[in-house]
Amino acid sequence: MTIPTTALRGRLLSFLATPKGAGDAASYRYIPDGVVVVEDGRIARVGPAAEILPALPAGTAVDHYPDELILPGFIDAHLHFPQTQVIASYGAQLLDWLQKYTFVSEQRYGDPAYAERQAQWFLAELLANGTTTAAVYGSVHPGSAEAFFAESERLGTAMIAGKVMMDRNAPPGLLDTAQSSYDDSKRLLDRWHGKGRQRYAVTPRFAITSTEAQLEAAGALAREFPDAYVQTHIAENLKEVEAVRELFPDSRDYLDVYDRYGLLGPKTLFGHCIHLEERERARMAETGSVAVFCPTSNLFIGSGLFPMQELARRDPPVRIAAATDVGGGTSYSMLRTLGEGYKVQQLQGANLSALEAFHLVTAGNAEALGLEQEIGTITPGRCADLVVLDARATAAMAHRMEAVEADLEEELFILMTLGDDRSVKATYIQGRRMHEREGTRSRSPA
Repeated sequence: MTIPTTALRGRLLSFLATPKGAGDAASYRYIPDGVVVVEDGRIARVGPAAEILPALPAGTAVDHYPDELILPGFIDAHLHFPQTQVIASYGAQLLDWLQKYTFVSEQRYGDPAYAERQAQWFLAELLANGTTTAAVYGSVHPGSAEAFFAESERLGTAMIAGKVMMDRNAPPGLLDTAQSSYDDSKRLLDRWHGKGRQRYAVTPRFAITSTEAQLEAAGALAREFPDAYVQTHIAENLKEVEAVRELFPDSRDYLDVYDRYGLLGPKTLFGHCIHLEERERARMAETGSVAVFCPTSNLFIGSGLFPMQELARRDPPVRIAAATDVGGGTSYSMLRTLGEGYKVQQLQGANLSALEAFHLVTAGNAEALGLEQEIGTITPGRCADLVVLDARATAAMAHRMEAVEADLEEELFILMTLGDDRSVKATYIQGRRMHEREGTRSRSPA
């Protein structure tokens, strides 16, 4: 499919390096009146409007956002597609929450028609929140991953997903076997991994719900498809950690359970990582495995505070990504997620600057997923997945912005503390506007 040449004009922000904290102007490129030219879905040129506009072919459509910020689309490194209707469920911590709410809801995804409807809703909601790429858990049913990938392929989004592998400690309607989980996952890998912008993640839910045989099957898949991802959970909850210790008495610790089956590495995404021991942190750093920070979920389910500073300041550091973790997480918005992440760090005597936060959910998460050559920055050659942000989207935000005098970092901080989906004016996938807040269109010829 040939996508016509288009352009976006507005205030462009993209990161060049990991910020060292507030005030690190060398870490980003900001163009107060810039243009992004998109050809066949990729960024062709970027620069000041005064330089780019005169060179555009006559009649090129330009979407103009004079007051808004244009950033790379947000990237969410961990969330659950079958949990959209358990978000905001009352009064349980992790293991009880799974039994009382999540496992009940996930059984419905055995119905292909239901899974298809939910996939359509879910991906539309991500786009409404400015999220253009995500690492997503399906249910145990292979049809859930099939429905998700089919809708993502239709939209043109770059997604990572996998069928959950789960052969114990769950209701009968959510159990597979070591062999069936291998067979189903391999079929999905053959069908979807590398098809268009879709990528597969081998997805054992967590050690409590997988036998040794199933973890061995997951490791076999990871060896057979070394460019695929692995995603799972670790050390989210103290009772979970104790349960894993009882189920795997021969393992040195929780991480060692996964390590024994070859499930660690640069393409492995470990959700939560709150209660890791020192040996586990060192081993994660050694293998390049990624610790995924899920602040709204960690707070809502009462799991604990993510030790971001301890992980990031190691030598070598543990690689870190950020995520909503819907439905334990309480918002699809990466803006809301960053705001809660700031509070989590405050409770530990640290700060998360606005520059660090927005780098984390754009270029940082792209690097964590190994996709920095495809997404995460506004750079020629990258896919034109973009989000347009309005820091005056609500009355309270507009009122607060009246006191801001051309301070980019202050504006970003307002977006991450007061913003949500209402601040997302538009979302673009490969240069095509796929979400638009009502009443925001401004298109003109060059």
